Amino acid sequence: MTNSVPPVNSDRSSIAVFGTGCFWCSEAVFTELKGVLEVKPGYMGGDPARANYKDVCEGDTGHAEVSRLIFDPQVITYDQLLEVFWKTHDPTSLNRQGGDVGTQYRSAIFFTDDDQKTKALDQRERLNKSGAWERPIVTEIVAMEEFYPAENYHHDYFANNPEQGYCRMVIQPKMEQFRKAFKDQLK
Repeated sequence: MTNSVPPVNSDRSSIAVFGTGCFWCSEAVFTELKGVLEVKPGYMGGDPARANYKDVCEGDTGHAEVSRLIFDPQVITYDQLLEVFWKTHDPTSLNRQGGDVGTQYRSAIFFTDDDQKTKALDQRERLNKSGAWERPIVTEIVAMEEFYPAENYHHDYFANNPEQGYCRMVIQPKMEQFRKAFKDQLK
């Protein structure tokens, strides 16, 4: 697998990379937002030689399951994407989201520049001070590294497998809450 970063023009498209646990969930969520042009599931932050689903599931590669977004900042801002990020997973849960356990399921923001870094750090600090959650936020905020696209069968997983058990029990309820909370920002 290779890093297939599309050309990005700062006026019309930007990149954001988020780890919210299982990339099937985050891909499903971010795909529905106005201004998000592409969402690709993949791996970031680990051993390049082991950037594949089988190895990453072992939990010892250093990767996080992530979704890489290409978005139009004139339609949806990075701050708005961060709001969706914080509200669609548990950023206080270390190396787990629900039944998914391991470092590959950590909460992570991989920033592309100093502006994204500052916004992510500021929002995390503000949310921690606000008491939005009972426990402190454990989301790591680190520089974007090499992105390795997930295997093809992971792309559009929820859309292609709505009757699969994980999709019905985990993703569908998350999508219902997301759609209600962000109805004005949906495509």
